[in-house]
Amino acid sequence: MLAVVKIAGQQFKVKAGDSLYVPHIEGSIGDSVEFTDVLFTDNGSSVSSGSTVKAVVKAEIVSDLVKGDKVIAFKMKRRKGFRKKHGHRTQYTHIKVTAIA
Repeated sequence: MLAVVKIAGQQFKVKAGDSLYVPHIEGSIGDSVEFTDVLFTDNGSSVSSGSTVKAVVKAEIVSDLVKGDKVIAFKMKRRKGFRKKHGHRTQYTHIKVTAIA
């Protein structure tokens, strides 16, 4: 079974057993999480989307806090001596999808 689920404003295509990184979710390692905002499901023979979807995606938190790659924003104005460097690392949560019900 395949599902498209909306997690923290982003859409993810998931199957049971998939492992993925999503924007940070509150919880600790081993906690189970449910996502009710399912946009699309494909059960091999039947496809449902929109308001007809009545599925729930269940997942387990594998790793609580994972930092993404460093993103650098560098601003500079030539001949003025103006340089500004900002950087950040986005925080993610590693989850494993256990079931789509």
